[in-house]
Amino acid sequence: MSHTMAEALRENFLGNSPTWYKLTIIGFLILNPILVSFDPFIAGWVLVIEFIFTLAMALKCYPLQPGGLLAIEAIVLGLATPEMVFHETEVNFPVIMLLMFMVAGIYFLREMLLYAFTKILLGVRSKILLSLIFSFAAAFLSAFLDALTVIAVIITVAVGFYGVYHKVASGKKLDHDHDPSTDDQVVELHREDLEGFRAFLRSLMMHGAIGTALGGVTTLVGEPQNLLIAKVMGWTFAEFFMRMAHISMPVLAVGLITCVLLEKFSAFGYGAKLSPKVRDVLEEYERVMAANRTKAESTAIIVQAVVAVILILVLGFHLAEPGVVGLLVIVLATAFNGITEEHRIGRAFEEALPFTALLVVFFAIVAVINNQGLFTPVIHWVLTYDGKMQEALFYMANGVLSMISDNVFVATVYIKQVAEFYESGAITREQFDALAVAINTGTNIPSVATPNGQAAFLFLLTSALAPLIRLSYGRMVIMALPYTVTMTLSGLAALWFLG
Repeated sequence: MSHTMAEALRENFLGNSPTWYKLTIIGFLILNPILVSFDPFIAGWVLVIEFIFTLAMALKCYPLQPGGLLAIEAIVLGLATPEMVFHETEVNFPVIMLLMFMVAGIYFLREMLLYAFTKILLGVRSKILLSLIFSFAAAFLSAFLDALTVIAVIITVAVGFYGVYHKVASGKKLDHDHDPSTDDQVVELHREDLEGFRAFLRSLMMHGAIGTALGGVTTLVGEPQNLLIAKVMGWTFAEFFMRMAHISMPVLAVGLITCVLLEKFSAFGYGAKLSPKVRDVLEEYERVMAANRTKAESTAIIVQAVVAVILILVLGFHLAEPGVVGLLVIVLATAFNGITEEHRIGRAFEEALPFTALLVVFFAIVAVINNQGLFTPVIHWVLTYDGKMQEALFYMANGVLSMISDNVFVATVYIKQVAEFYESGAITREQFDALAVAINTGTNIPSVATPNGQAAFLFLLTSALAPLIRLSYGRMVIMALPYTVTMTLSGLAALWFLG
């Protein structure tokens, strides 16, 4: 009996994950107490690496469970306390609210978004131009809204496109119910086109994701840490934009040029085009939808468009926190489109809540980083330099640490440290301003290197779309690599020569 229970427990632990993965996580859980007894600082760094491993293996097992086990163990071992985890979560409550309500709000705008983007996708036949539109639109919207909202929009659109073609590739009619998560029913004739379509969507998603970073660095509402930096520095919206412009604008230009070159030379997983067969399916979908669209459905699209305009205006003028605006979107889009059943509203929250839970686990790891002072030696080393070299090292240190942990946390740690130096009289106001610019650009630009560098990238990696289009952690890193190199170096050059 005990043997049977042990066998069942082994099978139940992390479900269908590969055996080697289960053993690796068990190995981590055994190793950590040993390391803590030896040196908590080293144990903290090993924990960070282990957590990144769970993110990298997101397609093998959703990171919430293995990452959560590591976080729980870290708390039990005293690397951080529950109060510290709560504090980190409390500080990031606007991001939590944004995920809970904004992503659900975008779900209720999906018919309008699919309608609009179908027109763009089928109307623009040049893949280079289409990629440029995706990247620039994401950058522009991220400058006035926020990266997570923009990512939620393009994920919704991509899931819609994928679902339409996958249904036809599986031999079904457009009006049939269908599960796009399995290829079991995909007709052999369509398999090659389906792989090509996945590559096509992967490239558009990555261009869009990078676009959110290009725009997010420019304004104080672009990323959560921008607002914090602006508050510490006392900068207005216009002043923040102008102080970043000598770096953010050249980086934007370089990012867009990189987008064009990657598509032109089909490098690093880019360049896949929309095949004629897929285009035919999407065009047929558009014709069928237009022919069968009822007056109520047309009205719903118009209502959703109006709600989208309200969303852009309220966020653009920063009249309320994004999470509150997301709730506004949910109420308006459901009330005026007759969605009043609880189970229909509940579906909208399915995508975001698992990631919200994962983000809180991530904050537990951040609490360990903070409590064990894992970044402190880097901060003190950078502060031993002066002038442009200090600015450049701040930029690079912020970038590298953001790749490892999270850009919001890194910016928070650095701006508080620099503010203390300014208040003590150790640096001048001019130095303070220059270092704040280096911190903001450093956390926003090089952090595109890894999915854990930015919340929007992590959301994309752990979304329902990622497994559908085979977008893994490793693939995201490879596809982001050329952008990481060109954007980081151009940002560093602009900081050095144009500041």
